[in-house]
Amino acid sequence: MKSSTASSPSIRFCAVVFCLAVWWLLYRHLSEVAVWLTYSAFGLERGSHLGASVEFFVFEVPKVLLLLVLVVFGVGVVRTFFTPERTRRLLAGRRESVGNVLAALLGTVTPFCSCSAVPLFIGFVTAGVPLGVTFSFLISAPMVNEVALVLLFGMFGWKVAGLYLGMGLIIAITAGWTLGRLRLEKHVESWVYENGTNTDAAEGPEIPVLCWSDRLQAGATAVREIVGRVWVYVLLGIAVGAGIHGFVPENFMASIMGRDAWWSVPVAVLLGVPMYANAASIIPVVQALLGKGAALGTVLAFMMAVIGLSLPEAIILRQVLKPRLIATFFGVVAGGILIVGYLFNLVL
Repeated sequence: MKSSTASSPSIRFCAVVFCLAVWWLLYRHLSEVAVWLTYSAFGLERGSHLGASVEFFVFEVPKVLLLLVLVVFGVGVVRTFFTPERTRRLLAGRRESVGNVLAALLGTVTPFCSCSAVPLFIGFVTAGVPLGVTFSFLISAPMVNEVALVLLFGMFGWKVAGLYLGMGLIIAITAGWTLGRLRLEKHVESWVYENGTNTDAAEGPEIPVLCWSDRLQAGATAVREIVGRVWVYVLLGIAVGAGIHGFVPENFMASIMGRDAWWSVPVAVLLGVPMYANAASIIPVVQALLGKGAALGTVLAFMMAVIGLSLPEAIILRQVLKPRLIATFFGVVAGGILIVGYLFNLVL
C-alpha cells in the first residue's frame, strides 16, 4: 500500500511527459493533415471557396484545442497557488498604485470572469481592497485570460499576443487607477459596506499546502472543466471564421474595418459591447477578419469590447453598483479600448 502511494506522483509525472510528447507530434503535423484531408480525402478543389473554408476549419480546430489543452493545464497548476482568500490577502492593504498593478497581474492567472464579479466585488470591498484596485482586477480577469492569449499566440504569433497582453494590462491598470481617483465609493450600494467584515474574517481559513501530485491533478481537472465547457464555442467560432475566410470578399471587410475609416474603431467597440461571447468563439472570427483586410487595431478593439465589456456583465454588476458607477466604469474602459485601437492602426 505504501509503495503504491509513493509511486503515484512518479506515475503522474511520467504521464505528463508522455502526453507532452504526443502533443508535440500532433501539433507539428497539423498543416499536412489538414491539406490531405481537404483536397485528397474530401476531394475538394484547390483554390475554391469551399476548399479554403474547409481547410481553415480542419486546420484551426485541432490547433486551437491542442493549444488550449496545453495552456489550460499549465494555468490550472499555477492557479493552485491563488485562491480567493489568498488573492484578497495580496490586495488588501496595498498602496493604491501598487495595488492596481498587482490586481491586473493577478487577473491574468486567476480563474475568475465577469460572471464572478458580484461575489468577488463584495469580498474585495469588505476585505478593505480599494475600489479602483478592485476594478483593475475585474477588467483584467475576463479580458486578459489564458484562453485569449493562447488563441492569439496560436493564430497570430507571440508579437500580437504580447501586444494584446501589454495593452490589456495597461487598460486594466489605468482604468482602475482613474476610477479610484474619481472617489465613487458613494455609488456602491450601501448594503455592500453594511455587510463588511473584519480583515481576519475576510481572509477565510488557512490555505492548505498541496504537493506537486495534487497540483498536476488540478491541471488535469482544469482541462476537463474549461476545455469541456468552451470546445463548442471553439467549433462555432472557427466555423464562422471559416465562412468569412472562404466566401467574404477582401475589399468588403477592408472598407468597413480598415485603418482609413476613422469611424471604424468606435463602431467596432459599439458593436462589441452588446455581444456576449468568450475568447474561444471570437478570436477565430478575428483571424478571418484580419485575413480579409480588416485593420488590426480595429479588430482588436472589437475583440476587447466583446470580451471585456458586455450587457450581461452590466446586469450582474447592477446588484452591487449604482447606474452612474456602471456607466463610468464602461466609459473609462471603452475609452482605453478606443485608444488601443487607434494606436495599433497608427503604428502597425
